[in-house]
Amino acid sequence: MIDTSQFENLICTVAMLNRDQLKEKFLNFRGKFPVDLSTDYLENLPLDRLRHIFVALCLQNRVGIELAEAAA
Repeated sequence: MIDTSQFENLICTVAMLNRDQLKEKFLNFRGKFPVDLSTDYLENLPLDRLRHIFVALCLQNRVGIELAEAAA
């Protein structure tokens, strides 16, 4: 489980990512389970929804903080 400051850091870091950075993160994500999202889907989903899904994915895989910070 991550603590409050780590969670806030993850949220703030992901909030700074633009669509292209998020697309790259999704397409190169290596977690506990496969993530298969098409570039068309990533292109047409609202940016806030992409960020929300990415944060959830990071939390579920417990790798989000390092992954998100690498993009910032």
